[in-house]
Amino acid sequence: MTTIIGIEYDDKSVIIADSRVTGDDGRIYSHPIMRKIAQRGAILMAGAGEVGPCDIAQNIWMPPTFGAKDAKDPYRYLVTKAMPSLRKCLTDNGYNFEEDKKDGTRFQFLMAVGGELFDIDEELTVIKSNDNLYAIGSGGAYALGALYAGAEPMKAMEIAAQLSVYTFPPFYVEEQKK
Repeated sequence: MTTIIGIEYDDKSVIIADSRVTGDDGRIYSHPIMRKIAQRGAILMAGAGEVGPCDIAQNIWMPPTFGAKDAKDPYRYLVTKAMPSLRKCLTDNGYNFEEDKKDGTRFQFLMAVGGELFDIDEELTVIKSNDNLYAIGSGGAYALGALYAGAEPMKAMEIAAQLSVYTFPPFYVEEQKK
């Protein structure tokens, strides 16, 4: 359970994540080594949902090289190169895409590549927002609503933490320049 927001600006993308991790047994953790944002090659990514696929993607997966041609179309790079590579890595490391969803979304990622931000769902579908605002995780709707209401990003995270027991500071911020 998590709150992660992403904002794409003219010159960079910013990802902000909380630090609360909840086990399947309901136990709550907030250890600083369990960061939800990771740099994987040219991709800055954050994951919400099931720990298994998030750990595999953020600690084992090595995305394909992001070359000059890819920089012209980061969306195409994600769809044609990165997502097939991630699917193979997840499958090779025991993740079962065919398993039934437990209670809704199994996992979701925000990924910045070439300074552009994308939402990646559990089927590894790549989505681009029209308004450059993204939010995932159990507190994502609260944070996104706060952003739409004009809150600054850190205030939006604080609001999500007030409304979702699964969101807790400290909040970590990473950015990727275009």
